[in-house]
Amino acid sequence: MNGSSFVRLLLTFALASGSAFLNGQTEAKPGLEFKPDFVLRMPVPVQPPGTGIHPPRRFPVHPPSVFGFPQFVRAAGRIFSGTVTHIERRPANLGQSVETIAVTFHVETGIRGAKTGENLTITQWAGLWSAGQRYRLGERVMLFLYPNSKLGLTSCVGGQLGRFAVDPAGHVLLTAQHLSAFQKDPILGGKSRPRLSDFALAVRRASEEE
Repeated sequence: MNGSSFVRLLLTFALASGSAFLNGQTEAKPGLEFKPDFVLRMPVPVQPPGTGIHPPRRFPVHPPSVFGFPQFVRAAGRIFSGTVTHIERRPANLGQSVETIAVTFHVETGIRGAKTGENLTITQWAGLWSAGQRYRLGERVMLFLYPNSKLGLTSCVGGQLGRFAVDPAGHVLLTAQHLSAFQKDPILGGKSRPRLSDFALAVRRASEEE
C-alpha cells in the first residue's frame, strides 16, 4: 500500500467515525436515555422599583396543631367589642383613591387599640361591603381588625373569622367556623357562648404567649 492509499484510508475511517458519533448524539439507542451535562436555567426576573408589582408573599406554613388563637390574636391591630352607631359612605376623591365605608362604634370593651367608652370610627373598602361584610345600626359585635393600611383602611382578621356577634346578655356567639378554629384554646375551646369577660381573658392570655 503506497502513501496516498494509506491517507485515503485514514480519511475514509475518520469520516465514518464522525458520522457514527453524530448519529449517536441525535438518535437515542433503545433502553438508553440521553442526559445533557448541564441544565439551562432561566434568570429570575427582578421587578423594577416603583412599578407596584411585587412577587407573591410567602407565608410560613403552620401545622394545624400550631396555628391557633394566639396567632389569630397577634395578627390584630385593634380588638374591641362595641355597638354600631353610625355608617357613612365616602366617595373616592383627591385624598382617597377608592370609595370607602366609615363605621362608627361605641366601644364597650376595649382590649387593644381602642378605649372603653370612646366612639371609634373605622374605614373599610366599599368592595368589602358589596361582598357582604356589612354592619347595621345598633348591631353589637366583637371585632379583630388588621392594622390600618397606608390608605387608612382595615378589615377583619381572617375575613368573617375576625367578627363575632354579641347577644344582649353579653355573651360572644361563636359560629361553627370559630369553634373549629379555636377548639384547642384552654378558655374558649368547646364554648359556643362564652361571656364577654371570659373572651377578653382569653385574648389577653393569648397575647402573652410567644
